[in-house]
Amino acid sequence: MALVVLLRGVNVGGKRTFRPTVLAARLKHLRVVNIGAAGTFIVRKAVSREQVRAEFSRNLPFDAEMVICQGKEIEGLLCHDVFADQPEKPGTVRFVSVLTSRPRTNPSLPMNFPTTGEWLLRICARDGRFVFGEYQRHMKTIGYLGALDRVFGVPVTTRNWNTINAIVKRLEDPGA
Repeated sequence: MALVVLLRGVNVGGKRTFRPTVLAARLKHLRVVNIGAAGTFIVRKAVSREQVRAEFSRNLPFDAEMVICQGKEIEGLLCHDVFADQPEKPGTVRFVSVLTSRPRTNPSLPMNFPTTGEWLLRICARDGRFVFGEYQRHMKTIGYLGALDRVFGVPVTTRNWNTINAIVKRLEDPGA
């Protein structure tokens, strides 16, 4: 089964930048597929997580935290009906954050940021290492997304729901 690699905090705000297509080309022996510019990859060759971590680390121009998931874990995210009771609104982005390890805290959900007034970030649910939420397009939102590390007590990396759908589509197409 394929592995999905999510790099944390790359190609954001002009820091820790690289060209994902170039990295994917360097790792073609692992049959790596690049998904977008945010450091999201599928590894199609059957290899260990340790080998994937070592190969990515060796070929990145900087140290990067990475989360590695089984492809089937990502495919399973589409089975969740977390957003079913909430109509999609313009300016609202749905996302999944992936915890890098077991959370140190287990906050009660749902949770809004800020806690009073109109929310900019809403954490809707959590299933294991996956946190589901949505945010408003606003300058302050990035700060609230950064606070997720403190909320769960471990680093997280976040991907737009559209990116999750793109990963699943590529996983389902073995020729891609």
